[in-house]
Amino acid sequence: MPVINRIADFAADMAAWRQHLHTIPELEFECYKTAAFVAERLREFGVDELHEGIATTGMVAIINGRGEGPTIGLRADIDALPIPEETGVDYASTHPGKMHACGHDGHTTMLLGAARYLAETRNFSGRVALIFQPAEEEGGGADVMVREGILDRFDIAEVYALHNAPGHVDGSFYTTPGPLMAAVDTFEIHIQGRGGHGAMPHETLDPVMAACGIAQAIQTIVSRNHYALDDLVVSVTQIHAGTVNNVIPDTAYLNGTVRTFDPAVQRMVMRRMEEIVAGQAASYGVEATLDYVVGYPATINDPAKTEFAAEVAREVSGAGKVVADGGREMGAEDFSYMLEKRPGAYLFIGQGNSAGLHHPKYNFNDEIAPVGASFFARIVEKAQPVA
Repeated sequence: MPVINRIADFAADMAAWRQHLHTIPELEFECYKTAAFVAERLREFGVDELHEGIATTGMVAIINGRGEGPTIGLRADIDALPIPEETGVDYASTHPGKMHACGHDGHTTMLLGAARYLAETRNFSGRVALIFQPAEEEGGGADVMVREGILDRFDIAEVYALHNAPGHVDGSFYTTPGPLMAAVDTFEIHIQGRGGHGAMPHETLDPVMAACGIAQAIQTIVSRNHYALDDLVVSVTQIHAGTVNNVIPDTAYLNGTVRTFDPAVQRMVMRRMEEIVAGQAASYGVEATLDYVVGYPATINDPAKTEFAAEVAREVSGAGKVVADGGREMGAEDFSYMLEKRPGAYLFIGQGNSAGLHHPKYNFNDEIAPVGASFFARIVEKAQPVA
């Protein structure tokens, strides 16, 4: 079956919701206006329960089906990014320096569309738990919601989520069973040297040279310390030192990101980074400290739930627009915390040609919202049919 007719009927409403959400982007856990708008829509739709204030501005809405059965969870992230918008649309951000550059306004809208349809039809057994989550981009809102007990509190048996994908055919889907997205860690390295005049480097302990040495040596972790067929990324993304052209500074700073799938590889990176920082500091006569922060775990799809979700996607978009074994990638996603606790699947939905994610010219494609909403609705109806 294609897009559900009833959902297609209110596609214009969905576009209006999304464009309103686009005007009020909010960061991390501070999604108060967004949450208020979502809660107002859910009450209009007639959900049976609405639990607000989870992870500060997150919420879970419950819709009861017809008869007994399990509870299935559907999740949308609601936060935005600290990026000044450059789209030029007439519904651009009204919050300076913030924008929905990753399409979470669209994700929220797709789940709202499914909520409206499911509350009207209730053509399923058991319950559906609609999870609206803040702080995906920064703060690990999914982890907070899990630690606050939503999976047990609402007896959620399985979970699903979508993310838009620029550059893929609009309304298409792709995913993969097992590992899909990487674990993401961050590191900071603080170097303390002894500054002095740039014309007299012999009188200094140069933190700039130490920073360069550490940055180069870190790259040997990928090239020389791990098996070439194991996925691993180590990237130095910032180096800061100095203020003027004739002074060697006292300090330097580096940071970056590490992406892994295998915990053993992650532990190896942590060990080698500690050894490299200590060794390079000694060789340059400076002091250096490493602050390594373990972040979101790898996003790992349950194989059976992934095949089920791909089957639903084929019903909605057609078999030719669904790739069920598309491989894995080195991006990260905090839905991983929910997939650690419950079986489920994370899928990408094609956005068509647009600016990339996290770009100041990015804008969600409203044409795909009914497709995503239909996917969410059919996941529930197929997983928990009425007896």
